Amino acid sequence: MTARGPGHGGPLLLGVRHHGPGSARAVHAALEAARPRAVLVEGPPEGDALLRLAADDRMKPPVALLAHAVDDPGLASFWPMADFSPEWVAIRWALAHDTPVRFVDLPAANSLAMAEYAAKEQGQAGRAVDPIGTLAETAGHDDPERWWEDVVEHRAADGRAADPLAPFAALADAMTALREAHGDGGHPQDAVREACMRLRLRSARKEFGEDIAVVCGAWHVPALAARTTVAADRSLLKGIPKVRTELTWVPWTHRRLARHSGYGAGIESPGWYGHVYGAPDRPVERWMTKVAGLLREEDKPVSSAHVIEAVRLAETLAALRDRPAVGLTEATDAVRAVMCEGSDVPLDLVRDRLVVGEVLGEVPDSAPAVPLQRDLDRQQRTLRLRPEARERELDLDLRGETDAARSGLLHRLRLLGVDWGVPVAGRGSTGTFRESWRLRWEPELFVRIAEAGVWGTTVLAAATAKAESDAVSVTSLAGVTALAEQCLLAGLSEVLPVVMRALADRAALDADVGHLADALPALTRALRYGDVRSTDGAALAEVTAGIAERVCVGLPSACTGLDADAAAEMHGRLDGVHSAIGLLAGAVRTEGPAARWAVTLRKLSARDAVAGVIRGRATRLLLDDGLLTESEAARLMGQALSPGTPSAEAAAWIEGFVGAETGGGMLLVHDERLLGLVDAWLTGLPAGEFTGVLPLLRRTFSAYDPGVRRALGDLVRRGPEAGRTGGDSATAQGFGEGLDEERADAVVPVLRRLLGSGAPAERAENG
Repeated sequence: MTARGPGHGGPLLLGVRHHGPGSARAVHAALEAARPRAVLVEGPPEGDALLRLAADDRMKPPVALLAHAVDDPGLASFWPMADFSPEWVAIRWALAHDTPVRFVDLPAANSLAMAEYAAKEQGQAGRAVDPIGTLAETAGHDDPERWWEDVVEHRAADGRAADPLAPFAALADAMTALREAHGDGGHPQDAVREACMRLRLRSARKEFGEDIAVVCGAWHVPALAARTTVAADRSLLKGIPKVRTELTWVPWTHRRLARHSGYGAGIESPGWYGHVYGAPDRPVERWMTKVAGLLREEDKPVSSAHVIEAVRLAETLAALRDRPAVGLTEATDAVRAVMCEGSDVPLDLVRDRLVVGEVLGEVPDSAPAVPLQRDLDRQQRTLRLRPEARERELDLDLRGETDAARSGLLHRLRLLGVDWGVPVAGRGSTGTFRESWRLRWEPELFVRIAEAGVWGTTVLAAATAKAESDAVSVTSLAGVTALAEQCLLAGLSEVLPVVMRALADRAALDADVGHLADALPALTRALRYGDVRSTDGAALAEVTAGIAERVCVGLPSACTGLDADAAAEMHGRLDGVHSAIGLLAGAVRTEGPAARWAVTLRKLSARDAVAGVIRGRATRLLLDDGLLTESEAARLMGQALSPGTPSAEAAAWIEGFVGAETGGGMLLVHDERLLGLVDAWLTGLPAGEFTGVLPLLRRTFSAYDPGVRRALGDLVRRGPEAGRTGGDSATAQGFGEGLDEERADAVVPVLRRLLGSGAPAERAENG
């Protein structure tokens, strides 16, 4: 078979791999030689009206055609193209030469409907035959990627083929032999797609004659060259499903072109292919220079001598391996040996940043888009919040107008299911005016935006409508609580009354104290962040105070008679409620919630029926807040560790009181009396009971930092008698029963001078 179809003068069939620099250059050379009257490219015909945009200077690959169902935007598909994609090269060539160019494949309206049907019925099956893998195996190669590079990419890229059409003729013959040996062996949709391609090819031949070039996947070339009838092809298309669709161009990324991303036609190294295609000369030298620059940015010493040596080694490896040119394998081996000193750690950075790459394409504003996408584009420009393929962290100061607006936009998008940004723990201040985000733009977010477009034409309107709908549909208290927090963070003041009513209704109907305790932290966080955003949170404060009151009343009973797992779960809730009460007291400007919570903690610490881990934790919280003296804490500990208390229960009390997550180790270091009580209880345990409680104690104490463990060990070895007997801790070195006010006053002037808070003497006199 030649690269021509039926008859010597038939259409020029250029079979390609969808993304390859050699294939792209070979297509360009073939088109320059043949100068066809029309160019047909594999793709959805509905995209014909969008092809002119490929000539726009603001269109920068990688980009993709996005097709989605009008009535179900989540049903979508992409047709990605990079600057080294043969289809893109063909489109650009045709537009540059004022040659008609059209897509020739199954319409997106049908392919989307068929994909939905296949997913519902039996799932999508992959191609039974891997053409490249089979050809490589036949040629005696165990690496299909490497074989394809040697046989097609490198030879086509360096212009070794005297006849520009020769590579396509050879590839067409190989694919014909494969299909004859394995049957069609393709994707279940291939027969339908190829029938549609033949029909459109016939239509183009009637309009332009035989002087037509068709750029398509090499696997389809034999099917397009086959002699079939119009009736036979139409019968294959009869009755296939169809949905209403819309198409547009969207930016794509090199990372999403990579095979590991799940893209079916993906390649291993889009960044490398882009470099090879774009390098005007000396691609290896230019690549090594890029790698050196990247490593220098990471403070790794790489000199010009390293670059020269790496180039020489790569060329030597290619010659020894009998390769036509330096491939990625040789380049990577040379970089590892010369620039990375044999380590794969810096090499992983090279693979991520350069071999795969983090390029994000651009699409002109004239491309069709849903109104919601237009509004988001406008806000991104206004807020100088540019989408990027590379993951980056963004720290916001909510006291600034721009950062506050950025925060609101990101929170509104999250409410709409568009997770461009994900909140992360900040590295700086923990104040309410700080937020940290991790941003990365993924092409799939365009689909999420299209889906969210049903809620409104702007981000604000869509988020408001979505929140109002969720307030009605979400039935759980936790769900409405999370929604209230989202609305305050997103600044959706108009919908807050609806959400607050839903929250009050759910809270009134939910009698489970655990559910109320779970909801309280999120509500108080919402109050806290709502305050910094100048949001009216009066209704939320009222609901939150009511829930806090019910938690304080019901928690002691809910903590009674729990098994170990339930007690551990309630222990976590106790911490959450304690933090929430502190925030609530500040938000409502009254000590009422804190006072009621203190009474609840005292009940929990003194009630024998409450699980040991909860009693211990309640005691510790009272001590930390100054609501319990050290003597009272020692008394409660002594009761918990008395001989009549079961060892497992006593060990659980210790875990609640001095758990590592609450800084319990430091408490024991600085209060030798409490350490002495624990030590005396532990050393007094019979051997059998000690073995039984050892796992729990090991879990508690092994979580301490090494420095804390060393300090505790020193204290135990020193063994102050006061600490061991529980007597007067004043005899323990460095510790006293109460505050020495005279010594404390002596420190105040120095502290004030260090803090720069004014004249130390005067300030000290005034307290």
